[in-house]
Amino acid sequence: MTVGDVIRRNARDPEIRNRPFLLFGDLEITHEEYYRESCRYARLFLSLRVPEEPFHVAVLLDNIPEFLFALGGAALAGAVLVGINNTQRGEHLLRDIHHADCQVLLLEPSGTELLVPVRGRLRIPEERILVVTRWQGTSFPFGRALEPLLETVPPEDPGVQVDEAAPLCLVFTSGTTGAPKAVVTSHRRMISTGEYVGNLMGVGREDVGYLAMPLFHANSQQCGFMPALLRGARVGMIRKFSKSQWLSDVRRYGVTYFNYTGKPLAYILTTPRRPDDRENPLRVAYGNEGSKKITDEFAERFGCTVLDGFGASEGGFGFVRRPEDPPGSVGKPPPEIKVLDETGKECPPARFDAEGRILNPDEAIGEIVNTAGIGKFEGYYKNEEATRQRTRGGMYWSGDFGYKDERGYLYFTGRDASWLRVDGENFLARPVEEILQRHPSVYLCCVYGVPDAQAGDRVMATLVLADDAHFDGEEFLRFLRSQPDLSPKWIPTYLRIARDVPRTATNKPLVRELRREKFRLEVVRDPIYWHERADEPYRPFGPDDYERLKAEFRKHGREHLLDL
Repeated sequence: MTVGDVIRRNARDPEIRNRPFLLFGDLEITHEEYYRESCRYARLFLSLRVPEEPFHVAVLLDNIPEFLFALGGAALAGAVLVGINNTQRGEHLLRDIHHADCQVLLLEPSGTELLVPVRGRLRIPEERILVVTRWQGTSFPFGRALEPLLETVPPEDPGVQVDEAAPLCLVFTSGTTGAPKAVVTSHRRMISTGEYVGNLMGVGREDVGYLAMPLFHANSQQCGFMPALLRGARVGMIRKFSKSQWLSDVRRYGVTYFNYTGKPLAYILTTPRRPDDRENPLRVAYGNEGSKKITDEFAERFGCTVLDGFGASEGGFGFVRRPEDPPGSVGKPPPEIKVLDETGKECPPARFDAEGRILNPDEAIGEIVNTAGIGKFEGYYKNEEATRQRTRGGMYWSGDFGYKDERGYLYFTGRDASWLRVDGENFLARPVEEILQRHPSVYLCCVYGVPDAQAGDRVMATLVLADDAHFDGEEFLRFLRSQPDLSPKWIPTYLRIARDVPRTATNKPLVRELRREKFRLEVVRDPIYWHERADEPYRPFGPDDYERLKAEFRKHGREHLLDL
């Protein structure tokens, strides 16, 4: 079965065809209407196709119905939909479009403005650049309006035969550790993952999903859209995730399941509590990268179940954390998921001291690998070297690092070994983040090293607090000193109190940006607190402090490190 087959089935099933499927503001689209509109898109894409080139359609859109019409059209036409990250700019945006060999480009007027600086090098001719004018008006610098073209196309199935193993989507990775790679996703994988997640969340015909994560990403496509399509249910949509609008949308659309990736649960929890928070229809949330503190509080506050998993967009493996799993772990993976060193040997379990600090990080931390095979991973488009790296030895090497304890629970330490070195001691950022997030007002924490004026690193942390929280430097330092597993050298020298952090479109913090900005007051607008000596409480870091600190860097010949 292909995704196109599922769309056809829903449109022909008398019990489903007239039921609402897509909800966007006041717009309501039935399953049959979705099929007919997808047929128009399929025929339009086929009319624009250049046969000797890859049949790839780029979509540079927010979460609007046209994105899903294009996905349905690609499924029915045998095309490949390429979701373009709409937070990319300039050369990076052009690179993704060209790397994926796109011959048709669908975007809004705002998207054309993004491409103006690189328009002269865009290899897609103007007649194949289609501009959605429904939501943002009819003024744009280049391309053709989509709607008049669609009016000339009948809403009839093109009848293209598509194999379930054929690619349907290219999904770019987040690119947090390098240039984004395009993950190949077949019809088979879209359906199998949608079935798995739908079963996990118990999605039925009466359920309603909520597409707030970006549709160019696998999480939204496979964990939000596909369960609703497969079960004949419905989904509400919002252009972009909004923590302040989330609960009102859940109530407005009658949302019963919510897919997430990155840190949206933490952002939602920073909004002020209200007595009626639990008065909502939400039944279950499924996603990844939620700490136990965050998932537990989210479940309690909104009266739902949170299923937090660990895996990757590539589909090499995945598993779900259980409520009884220890805090800080991502769960107990199946036995074939192992932690291997660079030679392929399994790392020994982590050992801990009486306070819970890891004693053998050098030997216990390694790469997380599916030793039984490559799972659902179908390769990267036009990147054989990266595909070989992921699948060497017939196993799936995730690029994620971590360690296991003696009971087999897995602890994630990052996309690389994020070491800090303070006063000669090496340690990881992730355990420090976990400890800082125990504070009741801290909902998001990024820990990273910044240069010391004399040698090595100092610890800096960016904290996102609840909207109504007040930061008290003395109280926070008392809290840190009361944590038995927090080494004195792990205590941050600098604290940046932020309303938000730079992040990818999939809500993953861009720690490299925070590390680049450091404590430089000429670029940081958030309040910064610091303590120069361990016996001092945190106090505001001001211009006089900054000038004095820069003088120290100059004195030791390290001023150049401030600009790195």
